Amino acid sequence: MIAGLVFCACALQAQDADDSMPSPPPSAAEKWNQFYTETAAPFTAGAGAFNAAVSQATRSAPLYGRRPWPAAYPKRFGASIGDIVSQNFFGDFLLASAFHEDTRYRRRGTPHRLWPRIGYAMTRAIITRTDSGETEFNWANVLGTGMSAALSNAYYPPGSRTARVSATNWGTSIAGSGLANLMPEFWPDFRRWTKKHFHAAAHP
Repeated sequence: MIAGLVFCACALQAQDADDSMPSPPPSAAEKWNQFYTETAAPFTAGAGAFNAAVSQATRSAPLYGRRPWPAAYPKRFGASIGDIVSQNFFGDFLLASAFHEDTRYRRRGTPHRLWPRIGYAMTRAIITRTDSGETEFNWANVLGTGMSAALSNAYYPPGSRTARVSATNWGTSIAGSGLANLMPEFWPDFRRWTKKHFHAAAHP
């Protein structure tokens, strides 16, 4: 199951890493609001549907059955939403507050080349900033996805409640969070490109 691919609205509002005036560190209340905003965003339902479809097509955990209707796909969708919500809660609020980490994505931007930007975005799954602006291991994301994978044993079917499934879910969630960072990293560039080309087409 590919958990963690949540292209949420607030992630699209990432700050540039080279910004000379970075925003102040978020308070615990602001981290709660970040969790709530991410979870309530329509992108969460889309990510849940996508994850469930991949799980159904590849016949991977959670194993609710091969026939998608009337039961298997809706159950996979519900499990996927549960994974996403718990990951957001543990990573963006609970552990981010406990470890004093600022989990908001800070993009590199166009002054840097393509591949270094891709590498930077991917590694933010395991590297983050503290509330004081220092770089450190991303405890909130790594432990948060692990706690979410463990919690999934409470609602996954019996055949998927194994250490192997939990470890796989944990690993794909960490990898998925790195892939998800590509969205806020490159979305502003894509918007500028489309705006420029549509404008040029409308005013030849």
